[in-house]
Amino acid sequence: MNYIKKYKLIKNQRIKDLKVCLCTLGKNENRYIREFVEFYKNYNVDQIYLYDNNDIDGERFEDVISEFIKSGFVEIIDWRGIEGNSTYYEIVDSCYQQNHNKYDWLIFYELDEFLYLKNYQNIKPYLNQNKFNRCQSILLNWVHMSDNNNIYYENMPLYERFSKIGKNIAKNKYNKICFVKAIIRGHLKNINITNNHYLSENLNACNGFGKLIKNVLIINTKPDYEYYFIKHYYSKSIQEFVEKIKRGDLLRGNSKDVIEWAIEKFFYINEITKKKIEYIQNNLGFEYNLSMYISEMKY
Repeated sequence: MNYIKKYKLIKNQRIKDLKVCLCTLGKNENRYIREFVEFYKNYNVDQIYLYDNNDIDGERFEDVISEFIKSGFVEIIDWRGIEGNSTYYEIVDSCYQQNHNKYDWLIFYELDEFLYLKNYQNIKPYLNQNKFNRCQSILLNWVHMSDNNNIYYENMPLYERFSKIGKNIAKNKYNKICFVKAIIRGHLKNINITNNHYLSENLNACNGFGKLIKNVLIINTKPDYEYYFIKHYYSKSIQEFVEKIKRGDLLRGNSKDVIEWAIEKFFYINEITKKKIEYIQNNLGFEYNLSMYISEMKY
């Protein structure tokens, strides 16, 4: 056997042996969970640890992804009825501490976050590249997808319903600022979870090209929206957005200030239209001054 063939066999075996899991949490996500699970299974993730943060008497993921649970691909961790600002960090920390010795890489994305790796249909050859040997975490740009001016929920894949990047991205390109989400190497000790984006600043962090990042919160170079990034379906349609903020933000709760912040973020990402304003006014359930958006409104 010549050297090239032997090298390819060794490399392919290394890729095959690589173990990758994904840690996530969900609440009232039965509409979307199957698409998420199928997506990451097709990307060759070995296991999904799904923390069930539904209300005690709320939805059950078993009703829509039972075959993935029975096969062992998805493991449900009971976190039902648990509330509070520390919940997300507790989940992330719990998942890392319990599983980091079993996996080479652990992905920490939420159920509305879909990985995009140009020219890769399998995550393992991407992670197995030599350029990541010195990286303890890989931080990919986090891109908001727009609502495509959809008002109502439709039973279609997210990538078909929301194909456009949100309008805020243009500003980010000029300011050279973009938030990130983390993939962390396994077998690391003393990981301290302090942030829901980069998770821990005590790591050698790289961008999607294997370049070390000095400021782990933001990438102070030209953001990458072409090769390696995460599609964040934050708002979806205005109907789904209102349903989302009514049930509360996991990290911030559902106070009036939080709802106002969420509306501001929604219109930072999406176009302001009369139909959206009317939907918020008619369905949000409390008075909110939308006058600041009227001058920018499109009909």
